[in-house]
Formats: sequence, structure tokens, C-alpha cells
Amino acid sequence: MLGVIRRRVASGGSSSSSSSILKQSLQTIRPVSSSTSRVSEEILIHPRGFGHVRKFSCLAPLRGRAISSRTMREGVSNMELTASKLILSRPFSSDSGDLVDAVVPFMGESITDGTLAKFLKNPGDRVEVDESIAQIETDKVTIDVASPEAGVIKEHIAKEGDTVEPGTKIAVISKSGEGVAHAAPSENTSKKAAPKQSAPEMNDEEKRKPKVEASPVPVKPKTPAPPPPKRSATEPQLPPKEKERRVPMTRLRKRVATRLKDSQNTFAMLTTFNEVDMTNLMKLRSEYKDAFVEKHGVKLGLMSGFIKAAVSGLQNQPIINAVIDGDDIIYRDYIDISIAVGTPKGLVVPVIRNAEKMNFAEIEKEINTLAKKANDGTISIDEMAGGSFTISNGGVYGSLLSTPIINPPQSAILGMHSIVSRPMVVGGTVVPRPMMYIALTYDHRLIDGREAVFFLRRIKDVVEDPRRLLLDV
Repeated sequence: MLGVIRRRVASGGSSSSSSSILKQSLQTIRPVSSSTSRVSEEILIHPRGFGHVRKFSCLAPLRGRAISSRTMREGVSNMELTASKLILSRPFSSDSGDLVDAVVPFMGESITDGTLAKFLKNPGDRVEVDESIAQIETDKVTIDVASPEAGVIKEHIAKEGDTVEPGTKIAVISKSGEGVAHAAPSENTSKKAAPKQSAPEMNDEEKRKPKVEASPVPVKPKTPAPPPPKRSATEPQLPPKEKERRVPMTRLRKRVATRLKDSQNTFAMLTTFNEVDMTNLMKLRSEYKDAFVEKHGVKLGLMSGFIKAAVSGLQNQPIINAVIDGDDIIYRDYIDISIAVGTPKGLVVPVIRNAEKMNFAEIEKEINTLAKKANDGTISIDEMAGGSFTISNGGVYGSLLSTPIINPPQSAILGMHSIVSRPMVVGGTVVPRPMMYIALTYDHRLIDGREAVFFLRRIKDVVEDPRRLLLDV
């Protein structure tokens, strides 16, 4: 019986058949108890291989020494021979370490998927460790997919425009780069050779079985029939015109549109206006800008003055910094100022955290850092999460007056505008002054007009006389 087993193993029998033959042979040699056969079956099919065979040889003879040690050694040797043959016949995989997968990284707690915007590297291109090979667009930011190893891009697994999740494999990288250059032509030739070989096969089958081929032919024209109604349902019914381009919206633009519409549908928004004389703040800036740069290494801008004024206003009117949550009001004992930044890909709102504890220099440094990251597309989700109050500076684009929309779940937003020299009455005399319109849009469900006007008035007083910040008056 053992000789039969050896011959079948040598002929390349499967693992399941070899195992069954061995069990039958052991039972044929001498009947054993159910417990011994159960142990032998578990050992034979154990996924960890034959490391437990020693335990099997010790457990099997417990029932009255049913199997001799010599028989057991012969059986184990046959099992090891079968295992070695199965291992040699295992197909090659990327376990050797030459091929590594580039996967989508973790994109944030609130982001479950994204859109593969574009590949920065094509098959055959050389990449280094942590070099960006693709960009993933999410609802909030654009995330780069970095190469885990240095090597050559072998192939792209995903396609541009696909929806991917964290952990999704998008490309394969060969660390050695061997065979990558020849992979593309071989695939092309195989694809070209395939139809040539399939054509005579179809001809032979048509000659042999003409009736069988007649049935699938009418099925093929029926399969492409469903796609047209699906496309017509998603496409707008506007007639095509010349000199028009249709471009799908990015995920960031979709998210901005959804949030702004939700804000309009949820909040009872009301806007109040005022104007600010920028003379003193601009004079302060011009007098100390050189000394400020020399000491702090950053330019003194107007935004830091408005942030300090907003902090003073929020401290005087805490309801502006609060938010409605169901039937409750949440008052925040911290001030995180969100700064609206327009980028080529859309609007992002990085947050300056604990602005009440920062001075002018710290605010200017944080603004420059966040603005640079926003424009480069490297800003993270954590740097935009939260925020209790937003400032939007449309004046950098030349806006004279606007009504900003609240950034949910906040309750108010301050809008800054361009500085325009206008005639103003000062001390009974008409003089030109650099003036700026400011606007506060607030949720009227929570904030009354009195608090909104007082807040905006505090902004005006502090900006027109920055010495109030020193005296806290």
C-alpha cells in the first residue's frame, strides 16, 4: 500500500488525494479508533504544514499501539514528499520582495473614499521612496499617494476617475526594474495574437457546430441595448452646442456646493454692515514693518490686525462664538479662527487654533504657513477641522461689498473687502480716507441684531485705534 502511495505522489497527485490515500492506507494497515483517525485527519489538512507531525506520531499509538513506529515514519516521509512537490508546483507571486504595491493612504476620519484624479508617474517611470505617484481628490483636500519603495512603475491597477478607498491598490512598483520595459510590448503582442488565434478556432467550431453558434449571435446585440437608457438618464437634456466643453465637477467643488446649500437651507442668515477707517492700522504697519520683519522674519499684514480685533469682539460677545446643537447652545471657551483661502481647486478653510493666545507675529507666521499649504495642495484634514468663527477676505480680489455665507457648523462669518479712498467728514472737514466695508453674516436663530451690531462695532473700534488692544478698552 505504501508503494502505491509513493507512485501516486511521484505522478503529481493533488494534496487532497494524497492525504486521502494516506488515511486509507493507515486505516488498511490496522483499524484504529475514531479519536486516532480524527487526529490524523486534522494533522493532514492542517494549513501550517507538517510541523505537527511529531505530535501526531506521539498521539497515534496511545490507543493500544495500533500503528508501529516504522509504519508511522514511512507515512510521514510520504507526507513530506507530497508537501515538497506541492510547494514546488506553487505559482510565482510577488512574495519574493521585488514587486511592491502602492496603495491609497488613510485620508482622515471623516473621509471614506476619494477620486483618483490623475497619475503623476506612468508605467516605466523611475520613482524614489515617498515620491508622489498619484493624486486623490476628496471632499476636502487633495492627497498624494507616495511610493513605498524606490523602483520603476510596472503597471497601473486603477484608472483615473475611479473611486478608491484607503488601502486600495492603484499601482505596482518593481524595485529592480527588470522586465518593466518589455512588459508593455509583450502584452500588446499577446493581445494582437489573441484575435488571430481565436479566429480559426471560431471557424472550426462554426463548421462543426453551426447550430450552436446561431444562438449566441442574437444575444450579443441585446447586451449593448441597456447602456443607452442609462446614459440618457444621467446626461442633461440640453442640446449640444458648438464652442462648449463639459467638465465633471471635482469632489471638492461638489462638497463646497453641498455645504453652502445646506447652510442656506439651515440657518436664518442675516447680514449687517459697517465701514472702517484704515488710516491708523495702515500707519502702524508702515512705521513698524521693517522692524517687524527683522525681529520675527515675517511681514506684518492687515489680516493679523483683523484677527486680533475679531478675538476681542468674540470675547466681548461670546454668543457669536457659540453654536446651536439640537435644543442646546454650546458656548466655546476657545477661539479658533478659520481663514477662507481660495485655491485653483476650490475654497478651503484652514484654522488658526487658540488665536486668543497668539500675538501678531505668531498669527502672521501661521497664516503664511497655512496659505502656502492650501495653495500647494498639501494641507491636511486636521488643519481644516473645527473652527468657531470664519474670516473671509474678498478684498484681495477687489470685492467692494458682499454678503458672506456662514461656514457650518459655525454661527457667524466676517467679510473683509477692498480698501478704497473715499471722502469722509473728519472734525467737520471733508478729507480722503482709506475706507473698508465690513460685513457680518450671522445665524439669527441664535444671535440677535444687538449682539451682531455690537460685535461689528468692536471690530471697527479696534481696527481704527489699535491702542485699544493694549489697554483692553
